[in-house]
Amino acid sequence: MRTQEKARQARQTGSRQLRLLVLSLTTLVAISFLSRLPAWSLLELRSFDYLSTVDDPRPPPGGPVIVAIDEPSLADINAQWPWPRSLHAELIRQLRAAGARVIGLDIIMAEPSNPDNDAAITKAVGPDTVLAGDETLIETPQASQLIRATPLPQLTEAGAVTGIASIDLSGDGIFRRIPGYEDGFAAMLAKVAGVAPEVLPAGTLIQSFGPARSYPTVSYYQALDPKGLLPPDFFKDRVVLVGLSLQNAPAIDKGGVDAFATPYTVHTGKLVSGVEIQATIYDNIRRGLSIAEARLPTVAACILISVLLAATTVWRSTGWLTVVTSAAALLAFAAVSAAGIRLAHVFVSPLGPTVAYISVVFGQAAFDFAEERRNKRQITRAFAQYISPDLVKRLSNDPSQLKLGGERRTLSVLFSDVRGFTTIAETLKDDPEQLTGLINRLLTPLSDVVMDHGGTIDKYMGDCIMAFWNAPLDDPDHALHAVRASLAMQAAISRLNGELGREAAELGRKPHILKMGVGINTGECIVGNMGSTRRFDYSCLGDSVNLASRLEGASKNYGVALLLGEETARLVANTYTVVELDRIIVKGRTVPSPVFTVVHKADAEALAAHQAFIETKYAATLVPSDPVFDRLSADIPELANYYAIVRDALTEGGE
Repeated sequence: MRTQEKARQARQTGSRQLRLLVLSLTTLVAISFLSRLPAWSLLELRSFDYLSTVDDPRPPPGGPVIVAIDEPSLADINAQWPWPRSLHAELIRQLRAAGARVIGLDIIMAEPSNPDNDAAITKAVGPDTVLAGDETLIETPQASQLIRATPLPQLTEAGAVTGIASIDLSGDGIFRRIPGYEDGFAAMLAKVAGVAPEVLPAGTLIQSFGPARSYPTVSYYQALDPKGLLPPDFFKDRVVLVGLSLQNAPAIDKGGVDAFATPYTVHTGKLVSGVEIQATIYDNIRRGLSIAEARLPTVAACILISVLLAATTVWRSTGWLTVVTSAAALLAFAAVSAAGIRLAHVFVSPLGPTVAYISVVFGQAAFDFAEERRNKRQITRAFAQYISPDLVKRLSNDPSQLKLGGERRTLSVLFSDVRGFTTIAETLKDDPEQLTGLINRLLTPLSDVVMDHGGTIDKYMGDCIMAFWNAPLDDPDHALHAVRASLAMQAAISRLNGELGREAAELGRKPHILKMGVGINTGECIVGNMGSTRRFDYSCLGDSVNLASRLEGASKNYGVALLLGEETARLVANTYTVVELDRIIVKGRTVPSPVFTVVHKADAEALAAHQAFIETKYAATLVPSDPVFDRLSADIPELANYYAIVRDALTEGGE
């Protein structure tokens, strides 16, 4: 049995592990297809937004200073936008006088304006000035046209440097990548400032530094009078960027002039001005802080490791610990990805490993749940006809209490049989429907009694019932429950006899009186599924089972309805009054077995007299004329038939 159980468990484990392997391979294939979808890439970038800003990095020291064309400046200058270029010329002179190293104007001056104003700005610019250009792709059904707007020629001839300030947005409208221009605005700022920038491939992810207004910012009108309105040396040796930057950053749902969503927008919901974005690009170039995306082999390796880790997590089973382990694993994926961004400047998206891990773990958990439900249904179907619904529910909730392969257990086994039922069947041989109805009316209440007392019905044999206790569920009081069930079965027979008597009286015929004998024995048995591979029953076998059957058959020889084996009598002696009747040798056994029954009305004196009677009987010194027979029959009327049978046996033996 143990070998069969191990073999069955090995087959189940092998099947589960094969299913897990198929699930893991399917997950790898599915992710390889999903990763090609645009939505997948956007989800990866959104995870980058969170992970690259979770520790709230701020602008590195020595970075640009921003002169903002903001609400206070618009109010103070009180001129219609765009302002005259002569005003910008004055700003350049003031910044240069204040010690600015590089001045970048994120303002497009591609078309002529007032000649005097154009002459003023031409005179003010120089090699320390970077002017913004713009590049726009115009797409029509007929063709695609790239249009580049650059500053007026006289400005570049005067020494000003042109830098393209255009930026590229991801599919979800968020700025995340280094623009792909060799003459980009920030790159030109770095070149003019004498910074040896790191060469960054186009499309490299950018590191954001805080929400709007994270860079040192002053209003335009303040920069026009730095000596009077700003601290000393505020602009000395600094890169200064000038551009639109509203003091109250516009919300993302309202849009804004020269304002864009960045990774920080996921936290604040606010847009960041274009001039601050140029400052961010400049710091990424200056400090080499941009973030490269991991190559495909690295990503594939991470996903494979995630699948292997998930398979290891659920290799044996799934449960509440699986949830805890999964939560820790997902946090670890995010932490490793964040560490890669911050320490190695490489972004390995946690999306693939996370989806792979969840797919394998929760996919296997779903399989296990379905398997558990299937096992519960099998257990319910297998045992619903044999044990009470409460026990079936306990088994289905905790199948570990059941060993289907067979095991050795101590059981209390009950056999019951109706006396003289063969005669009744012969009487009703011409009325099979009535006979069938009578059997069903007999077995239904008796079966209910067994199951109500926690017993398992093994089988029906005509009018006979075989049942046992302490399997499939543990029952420490199995002997007591078996005896209680036998007494309740006798009461059920009495009620049925009353019903049959009333029905017979109404029909004017003789009633069928049912009497039942019960044998109960407790001992070690083998219990489990027995039968063929196509049909089996949950049953028990062993010497103790055979003795219980013999006790049921022998009960009529002692004039009692219930006969107990020695171990059963010992286990219930504290609850019921049990008396010994004889020592018998049943078929198949060579050792005499004491047999007992239960009495309900007997005082201590009568029980002592009965025990003395039994000792005299064993000593073979009883005689039929002994007055003890009459005295005990009066004192213990439940055993009157037993005493009469013993006296008759002595009388016949004497003759």
